[in-house]
Amino acid sequence: MKPGRVILMGAGPGDPDLLTRKAVRALLSADVLLLDELVPPDIAELAPRARVLRVGKRGGCRSTPQPFIQRLMRRYALQGRTVVRVKGGEALMFGRAGEEIAFLEAAGIEVELINGISAGMAAAAALGISLTHRDHCHGVSFVTAHTQDGAQPDWQALARSRTTLVIYMGMQRIEQVQAGLLAHLPASTPAAVVQWASTPHETRLATRLGQLADDARGAGLGSPAIILVGDAIGLARAHAAPAMRHSA
Repeated sequence: MKPGRVILMGAGPGDPDLLTRKAVRALLSADVLLLDELVPPDIAELAPRARVLRVGKRGGCRSTPQPFIQRLMRRYALQGRTVVRVKGGEALMFGRAGEEIAFLEAAGIEVELINGISAGMAAAAALGISLTHRDHCHGVSFVTAHTQDGAQPDWQALARSRTTLVIYMGMQRIEQVQAGLLAHLPASTPAAVVQWASTPHETRLATRLGQLADDARGAGLGSPAIILVGDAIGLARAHAAPAMRHSA
């Protein structure tokens, strides 16, 4: 039997209107749909003929093991089916896509990649700011606070980069993130947290690095959320919607 294929698709941060036309066509073609934890459940309505399997992975929660997910994709693809692996946000950012691509290609399975809007970009849009505003930074750095070996990122190098920091998977260790950055950045550095960016549950907090953890905890913010730090984030105050919370 001729092998099928696997499509690794980014579903965006949650707003279904942010799906690309290419992503919708992929969903319509799916025989098997593997949904990550943060993918809106109603996305399955766009894959009417697919078998739907939920393979959630969430930090601190019981998760579907990565090797099991990879074997599922291989099994169904070798049966000649079109498998669509749907990831929240951007499939190629902090989503283990590299491991999956290598595993599937080693089995002789065709892999197609479909981009989605990352939650970090959606968070910037929610704040009404440019992450790469040339008056305030030299660029942008996307970083995860949850490394595979449990180590922290090189906060000193990131602080010295003069880039806007977009930090994923940091809410469970927001105190450590704050402490790591305060060792190299002023407490007055603008910071923000955006939870559930682009969805009806979106909540935004604008604050300063020195108050980041206390303000986020006080506002009841948790995962999934993006932490943003850098001078460009200070512009969020000028574009604040009424729903945004501010801390002076």
